[in-house]
Amino acid sequence: MSAIDNALLSSLQDIVGSERVLTDANSLQHYGTDWTSLYAPDPAAVLLPDSAAQVQAIVQLAVTRNVAIVPSGGRTGLSGGAVARKGELILALDRLDTIDAFNRVDRTVRCGAGVLTAQLQAFAMQRGLSYPVDFAASGSSRIGGNIATNAGGIRVIRHGMTRDWVAGVKLVDGRGELLDLNKGLVKNNTGYDLRHLVIGAEGTLGIVVEATMRLAEAQPATAVMLLATPDIQSITQVFDTCRDTMALTAFEFFSEAAMLRVLAQGDRQRPLERPAPFYALLEFELSDSSARDVALSLYEDCVSRGWVQAGVISQSDAQKASLWRLREDITETIARWTPYKNDISTVTSRSAEFLAEIDAVVTAHYPGFEIIWFGHIGDGNVHLNILKPEDMPADTFHRRCEEVSQSIFAVVQRFGGSISAEHGVGLVKKNDLHFSRSELEIDIMRQIKKAFDPHSIMNPGKIFDT
Repeated sequence: MSAIDNALLSSLQDIVGSERVLTDANSLQHYGTDWTSLYAPDPAAVLLPDSAAQVQAIVQLAVTRNVAIVPSGGRTGLSGGAVARKGELILALDRLDTIDAFNRVDRTVRCGAGVLTAQLQAFAMQRGLSYPVDFAASGSSRIGGNIATNAGGIRVIRHGMTRDWVAGVKLVDGRGELLDLNKGLVKNNTGYDLRHLVIGAEGTLGIVVEATMRLAEAQPATAVMLLATPDIQSITQVFDTCRDTMALTAFEFFSEAAMLRVLAQGDRQRPLERPAPFYALLEFELSDSSARDVALSLYEDCVSRGWVQAGVISQSDAQKASLWRLREDITETIARWTPYKNDISTVTSRSAEFLAEIDAVVTAHYPGFEIIWFGHIGDGNVHLNILKPEDMPADTFHRRCEEVSQSIFAVVQRFGGSISAEHGVGLVKKNDLHFSRSELEIDIMRQIKKAFDPHSIMNPGKIFDT
């Protein structure tokens, strides 16, 4: 691990306290990486500030010492955005975990960057409201990280991305200045909305220390329906049939290969008698007594058209949770195979055509590799996971996957899609950014970073090299 000189160590201890500057190997490893597992961390120290003022002081010191900073939230990202591998200081924002200034009229609440997603959801529920942005990592992801990556998750088709729920952001920029962006306003047409530049910037413009988050009305009860389908194209046809008639809150899909990996954990049973190539998981609101009847009628229609082979609808919250686990547990279940991930998207109307072309590329280029498909088909976002064979060295596997990704990204580019629908760019995809962004766009982004971070100390090397 990178060494930290005594003078810098002493100055940092003066800011946050000696017990909040961690330099032991376990802490550096723990805080120095995310779920990517592709890069060896090599940070100089981990800092645990408890206030925006401390973050400012750290950044100002880093400027004078020309030391880079990597912000750290829940570290659940999959693009290397939270990896510190070149002697950086890690700012772990866990202790900025206060929720206050709840305003029932405005339906807003102030959150520190270290507040867990599940913590905010529970806070809202206790007040008869909801924070509807949700994902499998809600128990470990933090609001600051969600903002930095514009996290989406499983209910985007109904409730949008994190961006849609951020009313204001406090950011410590690359000079150590504290910016209060938008201040919770609904209407504010006073020039550029810098808040939205910060959302999704992966910490390259500064450190999010606080956010004013919008809340929603309490959500109605929901039910889940799992449908077995013969192919991906059938799933998109089911979606087209259901979305105008049912109040869908989520529409997910996954493959039989994904199902088998989850079932192999041994703590649940197959929900349908016979396996199928693919499955669609629909969550819909029980807004009135006819909602289930509508769902069953649409199910019968889809069966008659050959799009669905079998299905089950949840009859209790426990069964609903069990069906959701089949989808939400995939990422964690396949992690030990060090999967190479492609998180890609196009507009929803072209999903079927898009998936067909991507599947053809995958079939041609990955013979002998196990492919795990899943994703948010309702918003045009699919996750392609290639599992590493047990006997193949990791670097060989990664190199082969990177080569084939060029063909996959060429299809994405032709469809006007994104090479990273929700996981960000980070280290993993920065060399492929040109497939989704023009040269002019990338140049403008560089200029924006320079304006926020003139000394290039904020999460350097992520999104693009400065």
